[in-house]
Amino acid sequence: MKILMLAPEPFFQPRGTPISIFFRIKVLSNLGHEIDLITYHIGENKKFENLKILRIPNLFFINKIKIGPSSAKIPLDFLLILKAVWQLTQKKYDMIFSHEEAALFGVTLAKIWRLPHIYDMHSSLPQQLENFNFSRSKPLKKIFMWMEKYILKNSNAIIVICLDLLKKVRAEGFGKKSILLENFIDFEHPKYSQYEIKKKRQEYASEEEKIVLYAGNFQPYQGIYLLLKAAAKLRDESVVFLLVGENKTAVERMKKKAEELNISGKVHFTGQVPPFVMPLFISLADVLVSPRLSGTNTPLKIYSFLKSGKPLVATNLWTHTQILSNKISILVNPDPESMAEGISFALFNEKAKERAYTAKKMAERNYTYSKYRGKIITTIETASGLEKSCV
Repeated sequence: MKILMLAPEPFFQPRGTPISIFFRIKVLSNLGHEIDLITYHIGENKKFENLKILRIPNLFFINKIKIGPSSAKIPLDFLLILKAVWQLTQKKYDMIFSHEEAALFGVTLAKIWRLPHIYDMHSSLPQQLENFNFSRSKPLKKIFMWMEKYILKNSNAIIVICLDLLKKVRAEGFGKKSILLENFIDFEHPKYSQYEIKKKRQEYASEEEKIVLYAGNFQPYQGIYLLLKAAAKLRDESVVFLLVGENKTAVERMKKKAEELNISGKVHFTGQVPPFVMPLFISLADVLVSPRLSGTNTPLKIYSFLKSGKPLVATNLWTHTQILSNKISILVNPDPESMAEGISFALFNEKAKERAYTAKKMAERNYTYSKYRGKIITTIETASGLEKSCV
């Protein structure tokens, strides 16, 4: 099939939605579908056999897009619409595949050109306003709620990335055309030797301290300051904290927080690293943490953490408990004392290793490429009505 994909994102950058888009394209390409991806002017080009990237022009001199909703996206999305319309007049497509807010005009264009439409629902649009503190305007939230319902109603198939979104779509009455597709595929990466791992460990734990690893952005909902406060409570233990990710500005801000807590020597920051290097950092760790404070989507990193066989400490909130339990992780209250106790348990109690082993076996069984591929095929079938043998 010839698929027009609309992605209002800086593609590719190593963050949530662009990573999801990367793996959608990878599988679609491997299945033989041709994808024309219309996306922002920002990002690294990625090469796939059947992918053509069509970028909007940089007319507004915007060179950075923050995570979540922002006013900067409004003019960029307008250019995305224009480019999509132009592309549809120049080439015959079999399907439109839209991500996030691009689905608003994606479904409209699909109606006009009489094409099936897939909505890749990475998050709830009205919920984003609150999660990222973009606006508390009730009229604006109502507009976003209307937008979301319009998209759900007029899409032929809906991809949801977690149980929370699946429940929401079912509650709206569109469960029959929804497919739960968790973001559990990993990037290909080199196999690191024990020597390489040991050498890297020495950079952060020269006195053979235990390493607690966090990976991701430093947005307030991620609970980084909570993690630093927990680290302060463990300052007398032979433990260091390694925080992987984020830009220089965000790192400097958190370094100052660490200084205020008098734990600068216990906390290391790497800044952003390429996705294929993340397995090396996970290999260094003795314990993995996800101190998230809000939101309802399952963090993408959780799947990689479960596969690692390392003990995982996470806040006991729905964002995590959609897939986590105390059988496969250590769940703690979202406060520094509980987080510190959970990390200590994960580091020094043998039962934590048993949970990590159980988690690894579960992840190896449930989160496989073949299952991911199968769900992409089901999505195409649901949207187009094709028989399985035709895909």
